[in-house]
Amino acid sequence: MRILVTGGAGFLGSHLCDRLISDGHEVVCLDNLFTGRKENIAHLLANPRFEFVRHDVVDPFKAEVDQIYNLACPASPPHYQYNPIKTVKTSVMGAINCLGLAKRVKARVFQASTSEVYGDPQVHPQPESYWGHVNPVGRRSCYDEGKRCAETLFFDYHRENRVDIRVARIFNTYGPRMLSDDGRVVSNFIVQALRGEPLTVYGDGAQTRSFCFVDDLIEGVVRFMKQTGTVGPINLGNPDEFTMLRLAELTLKYVGGKSKIVHKPLPADDPRQRRPDITLARRVLKWKPSVPLEEGLKRTIAYFRGRV
Repeated sequence: MRILVTGGAGFLGSHLCDRLISDGHEVVCLDNLFTGRKENIAHLLANPRFEFVRHDVVDPFKAEVDQIYNLACPASPPHYQYNPIKTVKTSVMGAINCLGLAKRVKARVFQASTSEVYGDPQVHPQPESYWGHVNPVGRRSCYDEGKRCAETLFFDYHRENRVDIRVARIFNTYGPRMLSDDGRVVSNFIVQALRGEPLTVYGDGAQTRSFCFVDDLIEGVVRFMKQTGTVGPINLGNPDEFTMLRLAELTLKYVGGKSKIVHKPLPADDPRQRRPDITLARRVLKWKPSVPLEEGLKRTIAYFRGRV
């Protein structure tokens, strides 16, 4: 197939491009390089089945493709809060442009939604049936509500125009090619430890997250696009839950050095718990993560060594 990946030079997007190329497809990678990097796709540029197009999804675009993966949007707080209006536009206008293209060329289209649609959840773990507990006017709202609106658009295009959609809610994912300054906790801890700086834990460190290694996540995404049993939304993430303090301790264990852990006030609207219920993914996709946090951390630390 000929497949368009928006945000294809980003962390997740570049790994997806790798997978699709290895599966024998032609890939058009579209990215404006705000948080994506050419370095992530440099090894693909000479491949005759790979094409890079520098373009912003906020602006309309055309392509003759069989499938579309919409991954375009800054996904870490420092980046999506840098220009919150632009973040909302990227989620909403990007979704409209991808859906319009999918409607025209009759392509199946995937939306990379997020666990952030659940906000600071009052249900734990979070099933797809949970509507969420989101602050619509907070500092994180540009991302949370932008992604929620994108889901609305996808399902309206599906109901009104019979567009063949897939919507996945992606939980915390980590691995090689993360940005060192993206503000996400795994890369934060690794970079701080490698530099010999204190590891910053917000609050008491008892808040939890579930961490999925990027290879597992991409496998789930590809399986989701292949199946026809559900359009979603479907949770993709690792159901194993870790406190921030435990993650910091593991990072120090595998990096080594003499860094200490320091505590700072908890940011506004920071969720206390985040863990996916992946019952649907297990049943429909026959999928569950296989890379333990310890192994994934070692592989991610190895990537960052010499880069910070």
